[in-house]
Amino acid sequence: MTGPASPQPLLEIRHATRIIDGEVPTTLVREVDLAILPGEFVSVTGPSGSGKSSLLYLLGLLDLPTVGEVLVAGEPTSGLDEDARAKIRLTHLGFVFQFHFLLPEFTALANVMLPMRALGKLDEDEQRARAMAILDQLGIAAHALKRPGQLSGGQRQRVAIARALANDPMVVLADEPTGNLDTASSEQVLQILRRLTDEQGRAIVFVTHDLSLAARADRQVRIVDGRIADGGPSRVDG
Repeated sequence: MTGPASPQPLLEIRHATRIIDGEVPTTLVREVDLAILPGEFVSVTGPSGSGKSSLLYLLGLLDLPTVGEVLVAGEPTSGLDEDARAKIRLTHLGFVFQFHFLLPEFTALANVMLPMRALGKLDEDEQRARAMAILDQLGIAAHALKRPGQLSGGQRQRVAIARALANDPMVVLADEPTGNLDTASSEQVLQILRRLTDEQGRAIVFVTHDLSLAARADRQVRIVDGRIADGGPSRVDG
C-alpha cells in the first residue's frame, strides 16, 4: 500500500548554472537543484558573494539560467518571453527586498495597489479594498495614506510585504528583508513572514546573513561558491 503522493513543488530549479559573459566570465551559481514545496519556510544563507541573491533571482524569474531550467507549479519557463515571465511573476510570486523600493510619490495604499493594477483582474474599488485589508492584516492600515518618507523603516518594510501579497502569490521571495532594520523591526518582519506560512500556507524563501534568523526557518539552505552545500532539493526530477 502506497502512502499519499508528495506535493508538487511550487518552484523548482533543475541543474541550473548562471554565467555572466565578459572578458573573464563570472559564474554566479553552479549546477543548482532546489525545490520549494507548499507551506515551506526556507532560509538561504552563505558567505558574501556566494550566490544567495542570484539563486533567489533565478527562482523569481528575475534572471535566467545559462544552463538548466526553472519550473513554476511544474511548468517549465525557459521558452517563455519576458511578457510571459512577467505575468507569472505577477500572478504567482511576491517579492520583498532589503530596500523596500516603494514609490516615494505614492501613498502606502497606492503602492500596494500597483501590482493589482498591473495584473488587471480587479477594478479600482476592489483593488483599494484588498490593499486596505492586507495593510490591516499587517497592522499598518492606520498609515495607509502616508507616503514612504513619512514612515519608519519597519513600517516601510511592512508596506513592501503588503505589496508582495497584493495578487495573492503562492510564494514570497525575500532578499535580506531585515538587512536594513533594527533588531525590533527585524523581529516584527520575521514574525510576519512566519505567519504567512503558518496561517496562510504560503511558501516563504528568504535570504539572510543573520544566522539566528535563518535558524528559525523550517529548512536552511546554505550556498557556498555558487553551489548548494546544505538543505538541498525537496524533490527534483529529471
